[in-house]
Amino acid sequence: MAEAIREALGRSLGTWARRWLLVGTLVAGLLAAVALVAAASPADRSFAEISGTVQSLMSVATPLFGILLVRDLRQAPVRRPVLPTVLAVGLPAVVIGVVGALICAATLALTPADVADEPWRFAATVAVGSVLVQIVAGLVGTGLGLLLRSVVVAFLATIILPLGLFALLGAGDALSSAQPWLTPFGSVRNLLSGEMTALRWVQWLCVLLIWGVGLNAAGAAVLKRRGGPAAR
Repeated sequence: MAEAIREALGRSLGTWARRWLLVGTLVAGLLAAVALVAAASPADRSFAEISGTVQSLMSVATPLFGILLVRDLRQAPVRRPVLPTVLAVGLPAVVIGVVGALICAATLALTPADVADEPWRFAATVAVGSVLVQIVAGLVGTGLGLLLRSVVVAFLATIILPLGLFALLGAGDALSSAQPWLTPFGSVRNLLSGEMTALRWVQWLCVLLIWGVGLNAAGAAVLKRRGGPAAR
């Protein structure tokens, strides 16, 4: 299993296309951070405010790494276990989360414009939350990649399904309180605000179990029934 994990980690960023995808994701984050600092009012020039937009933007691309890893799994000439592939998406996710946090911090620190009264409030929590946001996004990618054969359909599903559920729950006051319990975007807003409480950490764990663990378990089961790689 250890060898399988090392091999999957190597594949996660093992091609030039995936490295360029990583670079493009980070460049998009940098441009967004610069634009936000330039256009925002001083009250909105804080690490949490910048990170909220930048990390959310980059998280759109993060699932693609998981989907591509699953495609490798399907195309492998021999049966491979699913778990190493699911774990391997953590590498690009962590890189995006950490570098994205550094981009936001550097952009805020170097701006010559006025900033918020407490620009670094909750900075540590937001930095940790940035990595967790990207990890969940990557796991959504592997889960839907296991469930859906087409790379394009799976990638579109990573956008449409979470946001569609968020919008559906937000359509009425009775269901809006379920957003942070059931949708990634609901927990993203909490994590990147930095204002985490015990209840909000429990809500994030629920989202991780549903979209990270549950979705991938379902995908592994479907793949096994189809006669795909060993689901262990």
